Amino acid sequence: MNIKTKKPKSDFVYAGSVRPYPQSPTRLVDPEKVLTLPDYAIDGVPKKKGGTNGVEVKSAEEIVKMRASGRAAREVLDIAGRLVAPGVTTDAIDAAVHAACIERGAYPSPLNYRKFPKSCCTSVNEVICHGIPDERPLEEGDIVNIDITVYLDGYHGDCSEMFVVGGKEALDEAGQKLIQTTYDSWLSSLELVRPGVDFNVIGKVIQDYITPRGYSTVRSFCGHGIGSVFHCAPNIYHYTVNQPLGLIKAGNVFTIEPMICEKLADPYMWDDDWTATTVDGGRSAQFEHTLLVTDDGVEAMTGKIETSPLQFWEAESEVRKGVWLGTSENARKRAEELNCSM
Repeated sequence: MNIKTKKPKSDFVYAGSVRPYPQSPTRLVDPEKVLTLPDYAIDGVPKKKGGTNGVEVKSAEEIVKMRASGRAAREVLDIAGRLVAPGVTTDAIDAAVHAACIERGAYPSPLNYRKFPKSCCTSVNEVICHGIPDERPLEEGDIVNIDITVYLDGYHGDCSEMFVVGGKEALDEAGQKLIQTTYDSWLSSLELVRPGVDFNVIGKVIQDYITPRGYSTVRSFCGHGIGSVFHCAPNIYHYTVNQPLGLIKAGNVFTIEPMICEKLADPYMWDDDWTATTVDGGRSAQFEHTLLVTDDGVEAMTGKIETSPLQFWEAESEVRKGVWLGTSENARKRAEELNCSM
């Protein structure tokens, strides 16, 4: 595995307050400790193409394997989230993610994907996505998105979630509203996923929800199909597209992962070629699930499990109705109890 990290240029101009810190050496994976390696694990170049004949309809066997990878991704994300606290570095979170993946026989999908140097993405405050874990200590009041993907038995499971350093009480009202709006717009789009619906409905629902509330949605990054390939058809746009994109079918598996910004949503790339921040330093938030389209709706393959913590935006959601985002009967019951109590 050959991964080189780039040192930031001394004259680089940053849009916000977050700065890159030193990175630890890349953590390696012993092939004997994981079930399978993705095709890019050694040289960083993905070779397998997915969905060349359109959007894949997964077989029953593939769905079983993707449920397993989705469950593993959720478990790892929950482990990472419990570490979020003042003074903890994102590199320490990455170390825990790396170890948790290996313990499950899974390869951390981001590692060496197109030369990405770490096992997860940690995007703090104005970082929209693809933040590289480093030695920066998290500070009280920071918001951080942790993006986890695992490759288990030949299939990827991908999810991300927001975390607040120091808890809700440490976050200003504007930050709370940003996360809540992002979560509710995302949840609103999940509610409408079912066979026969055009893919363009997803982005329209998200944009219709956030625009009246004064937020903007990133257009340069999108959700994606997923399976044996990390990223494949379809592209899932998180904004209004005024043309048909094709009808959703049972057996489709893809991610919905809107990136919502306080101000401008134009990305500004750091010179590490990965980290994307807002151009004006405004904060950004994101949520993501790997979703399976069923005969009559949608299943969150990376949904909450029995031990998943409940976050304030879930409890305070104004759109959370009968939507179940769990992957077990216990999680379903907990969601129903939450909905009944609101």
